[in-house]
Amino acid sequence: MGVCELCKRENLLTFHHFIPVCLHTNKWFKKNFTREQMREGIDICKEDCHKQIHLLIPEKEMGKYYNTKDKLLNHPEVRKYIKWLKNKTI
Repeated sequence: MGVCELCKRENLLTFHHFIPVCLHTNKWFKKNFTREQMREGIDICKEDCHKQIHLLIPEKEMGKYYNTKDKLLNHPEVRKYIKWLKNKTI
């Protein structure tokens, strides 16, 4: 248990890699990101935020364009989901 870095709710957490692990051996990603960058991520809700992010954003798109917390939070559908989730729990 802990506080999700996206929705700020206390929940069961999982580590979300900004660049999905399945892309770590991809030539483009190996050329454009360091090993350290590929290991970066945040702790987020396992059942809510993590599932939804993977439903909303294809993995290559996530790795290329949404590879930081700020970029992820600025994705229009992720932002909409987080807002909905916060309103739901009030």
